[in-house]
Amino acid sequence: MKVDVLLGLQWGDEGKGKVVDVLTPKYDFITRFQGGPNAGHTLEFNKIKHVLHTIPSGIFRDDKINVIGNGVVIDPVIFKKEIEGITKLGINLSKTLFISKKAHLILPSHRILDAASEAAKGKSKIGSTLKGIGPTYMDKTGRNGLRIGDINLNFKEKYDALVVKHRLMLDKLYEFEYDITEYESEWFEGIKLLSQFQLIDSEQFLNDGLKDGKSILAEGAQGTMLDVDFGSYPFVTSSNTVCAGACTGLGIAPNRIGRVIGIFKAYCTRVGMGPFPTELFDEDGEKLKVNGNEFGSTTGRARRCGWLDLVALKYSIMINGVTELTMMKSDVMDDFDTIKICTSYLVNGEEVEHVPYEMTDDIKPVYTEFKGWKTDMTSVTHENEFSEEFNTYIDFIEQETGVPVKIVSVGPNRAQTIERMID
Repeated sequence: MKVDVLLGLQWGDEGKGKVVDVLTPKYDFITRFQGGPNAGHTLEFNKIKHVLHTIPSGIFRDDKINVIGNGVVIDPVIFKKEIEGITKLGINLSKTLFISKKAHLILPSHRILDAASEAAKGKSKIGSTLKGIGPTYMDKTGRNGLRIGDINLNFKEKYDALVVKHRLMLDKLYEFEYDITEYESEWFEGIKLLSQFQLIDSEQFLNDGLKDGKSILAEGAQGTMLDVDFGSYPFVTSSNTVCAGACTGLGIAPNRIGRVIGIFKAYCTRVGMGPFPTELFDEDGEKLKVNGNEFGSTTGRARRCGWLDLVALKYSIMINGVTELTMMKSDVMDDFDTIKICTSYLVNGEEVEHVPYEMTDDIKPVYTEFKGWKTDMTSVTHENEFSEEFNTYIDFIEQETGVPVKIVSVGPNRAQTIERMID
């Protein structure tokens, strides 16, 4: 058996959660391999809308195993709230949720460090969600981190030692005023809840599953263009969001990767700071935001909107080895007369078709225009109902990328998902 990987190809918020939920019936295990609770995967079904931050998106299928991998960082406070929200829906997680002992913990002091670091940057701030993600990964790579498996191994002693280090940084380096008392109390309550779940050596568990013929889907959190190595640095997240991150974030070998499913919106969005070549500041941009309800599921921040960036998309496909594409939110552009796709950049007056070393605000997009489909896509149930204009849009993307668009989403509900019949 192979591990199929599903990940975002843009700056996040592509709709990965919905697609995982739709694909889950085909798999035995659903896994998360990187990121923390700064990502929100929104699922909508049976008139219920639910946002997941840490837990894999297969959790609403009671016959599936969900694994939080070693590459994930976990905030016990947010985790506890997430568990309580799911439990209210009548879902029992005790037998379906497994957590890697090697996953790192986000401490209350990590959150304070995040805020202090961002404040110190002034105008150079990167737009952190202030969830403590960056400082946690810094402690992980600095070999100071606190892991889930430490909960039963001199835990309080290890916790106190790490907090002492953080306090010195806050007092001496940042001179930052803070009070973690209330959040710390909630945090230890979350630790109690965490300890009640099945804490596992996830790399062994997953590889044993492969040997036993179990099918596994690995779910990424943030998009490719936020990868710490290959994204629009420094305006990125702190982990590897690309396909290779599934190997290190789950403990699976590269030769065990099967399908690589790349998710992208029919247009582009971005939250927070950083370059965004196709960003729109006109009525079209506002229309995309309103029609697409483009507000962060975790932060509530309005997303910046723009036309589809094919240069960045082809780059992401290359980096990830994408074998098939899923296009989301095509219905958002139902009433546009003209739709554009960026096919190249102007960089210092030179036209290029690749992502440059440094993505800056000076990049100018070169567009190809398409006639809008002017169709209510939310009522479409089969690809035979696609208009000529819509098929033209899809065909162009397939021809330019060399990768088939196998799934098209035409609305937020899991039922509004069309699988195309492609050989």
